[in-house]
Amino acid sequence: MKIDLNADLGEGCGSDRELLQLVSSANIACGFHAGDAQTMLQSVRWAREFGVAIGAHPAFPDRENFGRSAMQLPPETVYAQVLYQIGALKALAESEGACLTHVKPHGMLYNQAARDATLADAIARAVRAAGGDLLLVGLAGSESVRAAQHYGLRTREEVFADRGYQADGSLVPRGQPGAMIEEEEQAISRTLSMVREGKVESVTGEWVALRAQTVCLHGDGPHALAFARRLRDAFAAQQILVSSDG
Repeated sequence: MKIDLNADLGEGCGSDRELLQLVSSANIACGFHAGDAQTMLQSVRWAREFGVAIGAHPAFPDRENFGRSAMQLPPETVYAQVLYQIGALKALAESEGACLTHVKPHGMLYNQAARDATLADAIARAVRAAGGDLLLVGLAGSESVRAAQHYGLRTREEVFADRGYQADGSLVPRGQPGAMIEEEEQAISRTLSMVREGKVESVTGEWVALRAQTVCLHGDGPHALAFARRLRDAFAAQQILVSSDG
């Protein structure tokens, strides 16, 4: 059994280089919620050094709130902004002899697109327009995945090691009870259940079926590195190979 393990990088966390030695895919902030040209280039170089798949992590233009504020923007605005961010990282990657492999929206852009078909459509069109054979990473079973498939894009359905789920398969919004899984043993157990059995228990007790093709590891927490190592050990014990190929 294989699983992709991804982390969001270039967001100002001091452990990016260490995390890149534990994950198989990197989602690099493109300047709208965090990062800049220099951090993007450094992240590309580190990812290339460790053989990690390089992806763009576009967001709403919301540096003040780290891309976590809800926004209602015209679809063509979102299309242009996402395409712009992908293009910037793509150019930097190619300048280093690397290729962009995937796109994963960030924060509220990701969460709104998971349930808003119009927003999901704008993002999928931008990924298609960016060219190449880019994967679109989206919440398992979401509108983002459906929009990507509509445009013939390859998809990778994502689950979260440290986030709570609602009965409809969406994430519990940050700030609400159960949004974050703080206990490491519980987070690891839930992740193994999602990967091996394709299901997770919601905050209200229902079991939710989902397809786990990649696991998100948040790199901005105080114990991110330690948790990443424990998760890798848990995968190894279950003979689950961590790889971006799949």
